[in-house]
Amino acid sequence: MSQSNVVFATNRSATRADLFARAEDISADLSRRAAELDREGRPPLAEIVKLKNAGLLNALHDQKIGGGGLDWVDGLRLVRILARGESSIGQLLGYHFVNSQYVYWALEEARAHALGAETVAKNLYWGAAVNPRDPGLVLTRRGNGYVLSGRKSFSTAAHVSDYINANATLGDKIVGFAVPTNRPGYQANDDWDNFGQRLSDSGSVEFHDFPVYEEDFVGVPVAPDAAPQVLSTFNTPLIQLVFVNFYLGSAEGALQTAIDYVRTTTRPWVTSGVERAADDPYILERVGEFTAALKASAALADAAAATVQAGLAKGHAVTARERGEAAAEAYAAKVHATHVSLDITSRVFELTGARSTAEKYRFDRFWRNVRTHTLHDPVFYKAKEVGEFVLNDKIPEVSLYS
Repeated sequence: MSQSNVVFATNRSATRADLFARAEDISADLSRRAAELDREGRPPLAEIVKLKNAGLLNALHDQKIGGGGLDWVDGLRLVRILARGESSIGQLLGYHFVNSQYVYWALEEARAHALGAETVAKNLYWGAAVNPRDPGLVLTRRGNGYVLSGRKSFSTAAHVSDYINANATLGDKIVGFAVPTNRPGYQANDDWDNFGQRLSDSGSVEFHDFPVYEEDFVGVPVAPDAAPQVLSTFNTPLIQLVFVNFYLGSAEGALQTAIDYVRTTTRPWVTSGVERAADDPYILERVGEFTAALKASAALADAAAATVQAGLAKGHAVTARERGEAAAEAYAAKVHATHVSLDITSRVFELTGARSTAEKYRFDRFWRNVRTHTLHDPVFYKAKEVGEFVLNDKIPEVSLYS
């Protein structure tokens, strides 16, 4: 595994300022190498090591066990910062945050604390294999345990995950569990070939008689239509806010890259009457409009994160209504960020000009990344859920998509 020239000493007591500074440094390094990384499209093993060395994987864990102690507002800002340099790495940090924090909401306190402490001590990266549109996995009792078999078509962080959350059918019930990927029978396939999010390591995974034990279970097996505890359903609005923030980070990165190119390379138009492209009134107008749109969307994202954080802070006392109100805020941010990021990543070429479309720059990667992931779940359904809440006072139905 190649090592980055961005190296941080292990520091279990990193401050908020340390974590943000390290994220900025890693993002800048990613930006310098982004075209090459996008061209290669390999699993980002070395990049995950950088996040581990920087203490970023543990940013949300309690300081008492060596974590950074940040809240979700700050954690999602870290996602946005990394996505400016490379969108997939922002996505991977955000997915890890949700997957590693889920145990605190779904497990009893002692076991959740033990898993959290292990995660921090071993600097584990958490992925998941839970796509509800691709059931795929079957758990079968064998001896004093179980074996897991089946295939998931998409599992982000397939190669880089140390631990995963997964769910499977067990007879006529559904069971969730958290397991390390180094057990025999786990297979990550090299079949992620989409035109965007090429470093997200989102290929298929297979399980061949993979051992699972009852102590791995997250809760007891339940009927498919059983209502979950409210607190455990916060993973959905939070993962949607992860989407929001790496979309916006991608758009911020696209705009900054375009600004740098305009300052150094773009030539003024022949009838502009100016000597520098940076003085062209039409370029200035677009930079202003794009900047205003991004600032507005980022403010909406931060406000939604604060609302979700407030709901989480109530613990098991949080109500379904409070969860629904927080989800509606997150989904409004999702709608806005989707439109803003798609618009800006496709239109920055209006600033940079025809020569900037050369393959060596790969400036289209920003749009390709956003376009690929914004298809994860249809944004018009998110807009509908927001509309239902505003017009009919109906909170979003709980699922892994809403």
